[in-house]
Amino acid sequence: MNIGVIGAGTMGAGIAQVAATFGHQTVLFDAFPEAIEKAKKSHEKIFNRLVEKGKYTEEQKAEIIGRITYSNQLEDCKNCDLVIEAVIEKLDLKKKIFSDLEALVKPETILATNTSSLSVASIAAACKNSERVLGIHFFNPAPLMPLVEIVPAIQTSKEVLQKAKAVIDSWKKVTVVTKDTPGFIVNRVARPFYGEALRIYEEGFADFATIDWAMKELGGFRMGPFELMDFIGNDVNYAVTESVFAAFYYDQRYKPSFTQKRHSEAGWLGRKSGRGYYNYAEGVEMPQPNKDEKLGNDILWRILVMLINEAADALYLNIATKEDIDLAMTKGVNYPKGLLQWADEKGIQHCVDTLDRLHNEYLEDRYRCSPLLRKMAKEGTKFFG
Repeated sequence: MNIGVIGAGTMGAGIAQVAATFGHQTVLFDAFPEAIEKAKKSHEKIFNRLVEKGKYTEEQKAEIIGRITYSNQLEDCKNCDLVIEAVIEKLDLKKKIFSDLEALVKPETILATNTSSLSVASIAAACKNSERVLGIHFFNPAPLMPLVEIVPAIQTSKEVLQKAKAVIDSWKKVTVVTKDTPGFIVNRVARPFYGEALRIYEEGFADFATIDWAMKELGGFRMGPFELMDFIGNDVNYAVTESVFAAFYYDQRYKPSFTQKRHSEAGWLGRKSGRGYYNYAEGVEMPQPNKDEKLGNDILWRILVMLINEAADALYLNIATKEDIDLAMTKGVNYPKGLLQWADEKGIQHCVDTLDRLHNEYLEDRYRCSPLLRKMAKEGTKFFG
């Protein structure tokens, strides 16, 4: 198959790199020549490093890069069998690209969007033959992150879904199929990792360092929520939170935080700006956590039950299978174990009791328990036998 990638930013360049590595003739298109030049230099630099590490020979590097056509002419995608769009999250722009592409490519060409927050159905509606459109959502950096969410729109044909999934599977990616709902699996289920940590801080229950310590040392997460938000960028993370909140008709479970909003407004974006929840200036010592285990476990389980509740609700609403939900969280955001598996180990009743206690304390819809968890607690069942 010939592969086209629209948008030569970090994500688009990464997807093109993966496609070319697995033997596909690949067109990397961007309307801006400087973006194309930057992607070219990035590929050279990446493959030089891989050659130095002994992952590839000079000949293999030349072959892979030789399979990529760098172009600022959309017409160069006309012979592609699969085109993946990876431009900024602007619906009108994406719809125009898909409409323009449909007029160029073959009738059987599959058109995919890498959107992480927009409706795939809405993007597909820009095409006369919307059956051939679906979402293929990679995680950054695309060459390294194993997970890819495959998102059929309500218009997508079963044949297109199967073909697209087979291609991404052949790239040795871990694919999960998810319904076209806001945030898909990962960006939906992961919201409480940030949101509940921010809420705990705002209540004065614990500081950033202590919350991060609890999640890493007691929970086994690779990064704490505040470290991770600083790594992602508070502007980016806050924008996703606002987008998911609006997309879910302002459901209180996804409510953004003023703490994050103020950090973003102040330009305290995290590592990229030198300051976020932590100060990354040279010579500044990181704050020390309060290593009280009882406090740490209270923090861990308050955040965990909110994550488990979100995962259970995704299953209850048929967003994805239980296997794909747990796979998405371990492979997409490196959680130490699947959330549904974690619920089984701790006990479904414990999760329900904790959520009910929080709901009774705050009287906020934010803490409502998933009907599935409540039903399972009554029946004494588990997610995995």
